[in-house]
Amino acid sequence: MALNSDASLEGLVRQADEGRKQLLDAGGRQGSKADFDALVALYGQAREAVAREGLLSLNEDVDDVATAALPYLLLDFRVGEVQQRSPVESLGQRKAALLSSRAAYERFLDLVSLHGLVTGAYGKLLERYRDDAAGFALVPARADAAAQRQGKIAASRAQRHLEAKLEALRADAAFAERADDELVREVNLTAVSSAVHAAFDALDSINREMALLAMAPPDGPEARPSPDSRLDAPFAAAAPRRAGGPLLSRTGKPLQPFTLLPSRADMARAVFRPGHNLPTMSIDDYLAEEHRRSNVVQGGTEPPPPAPDDDDMDAMDRQTYKARQWDDFKDDNPRGSGNTLNMG
Repeated sequence: MALNSDASLEGLVRQADEGRKQLLDAGGRQGSKADFDALVALYGQAREAVAREGLLSLNEDVDDVATAALPYLLLDFRVGEVQQRSPVESLGQRKAALLSSRAAYERFLDLVSLHGLVTGAYGKLLERYRDDAAGFALVPARADAAAQRQGKIAASRAQRHLEAKLEALRADAAFAERADDELVREVNLTAVSSAVHAAFDALDSINREMALLAMAPPDGPEARPSPDSRLDAPFAAAAPRRAGGPLLSRTGKPLQPFTLLPSRADMARAVFRPGHNLPTMSIDDYLAEEHRRSNVVQGGTEPPPPAPDDDDMDAMDRQTYKARQWDDFKDDNPRGSGNTLNMG
């Protein structure tokens, strides 16, 4: 009976893995939500069968786990992958899918950590995640841009190294024939290590997406803008902001609404629309009223010189003689000619 149970469990996991590959590796052809839910239910049946048969004990080391039972460590990780990629129709469904995916990744990390498979740098990541699950990131947010970039590069290199090692081990003929138990065990443990790395990367991605969804407007009929609110949008945008309030936070998060315009012409076209209060007098009327009230300062300056008259020949001759005299004076007295004694 136990052999039949093991055989049915192995077939159930194989069926779930094949369905996962078809959905996640569809090349852009996304399956329906019902397909993803059915796949999650299939993995759930496999998890229940593993618990019922007692194939994975929480109080035993990884060396005590049978080689055939090692792939069952990845069941929760597979559930997290499927739920993270599940199609949704609303923001609420997306948040629920991300929370379910996060819970599946947490169960996977808790399980493999109990078997001593989360060590080194991954153990420190797990401690940081348990301290602040919602704010977890592979590279802390307080790090500068260069440190974040180097952290992402190192994580990508580690993932590629694990995937290359896993592919090389699976390409061995002994693994295909299941003739070498040590090789099969090494392949399964390498797959778990690769899944641990991918789980932390997925948790980082989930937290970043949850932060974006938190800033999105709520969906539903009550959140849709009414025609009146759309008409009042220009007035709301023109309303004064909070006195002394900053526009952006230190992390770049907008603290209050603002509008980006490509040019001043767009802002000018938004002025004096129907319903605006137009001025009651022109600028000339305003200046005349200010003159009447004696609010305009007059006098106290030199009068402007009279404009030259082209018909007054005598005045033009006087200007010509004056210019000639000035030219003769400059010729007779070049610049610096008067400074003959004071050479300093």
